[in-house]
Amino acid sequence: MALMITDECINCDVCEPECPNEAISMGEEIYVIDPAKCTECVGHFGEPQCVQVCPVECIPVDPAHVESQEVLWTKYRRLVGVTS
Repeated sequence: MALMITDECINCDVCEPECPNEAISMGEEIYVIDPAKCTECVGHFGEPQCVQVCPVECIPVDPAHVESQEVLWTKYRRLVGVTS
């Protein structure tokens, strides 16, 4: 599953630097998460780092991008350039 940032975001800037996949960027009004890059920190950390640091708890699972752990691991390997 990819994560998403809801409109409760206060643009506090703490999530973007925490993302190891550089999936978080500033959108038109609030930060957004690129689902093609979001692995929920699989391969990097045990828990999504953006969720851990968000002071307003506005980063839930994106129901439009439900993915299994296996898919997240595959995405992680692709993002970091692991071919096996």
